[in-house]
Amino acid sequence: MAKKKEISLRECQEVVDTWIKDIGVRYFSELTNLAQLVEEVGEVARIMSRTYGDQSFKDSDKAKKLDDELSDVLFVLLCIANQTNVDLTDAFWRGMEKRTQRDRHRHRENKKLR
Repeated sequence: MAKKKEISLRECQEVVDTWIKDIGVRYFSELTNLAQLVEEVGEVARIMSRTYGDQSFKDSDKAKKLDDELSDVLFVLLCIANQTNVDLTDAFWRGMEKRTQRDRHRHRENKKLR
């Protein structure tokens, strides 16, 4: 396994691709990975609702950690990006530019955020 270090999204995509080819045999289908992503996001939601919301933890949930579940979400997202030829670095910067243009004044003028 690679050493822990600062890593770019592009490097993350490369690490996941290598792992899939060396250990995972092949990517699951895109639809299977979508289902996996939804499952992992659900696990994040479960932890968030119990940690920050009104629900209490069941004994079976107490060992679950938010950072582990977020890592699982990221892994599946990287898989989907790889298998659909999406460069997440480029997509991230395009998304930030879009949000900056669209929301330049919107959030500052939102009275609910004050």
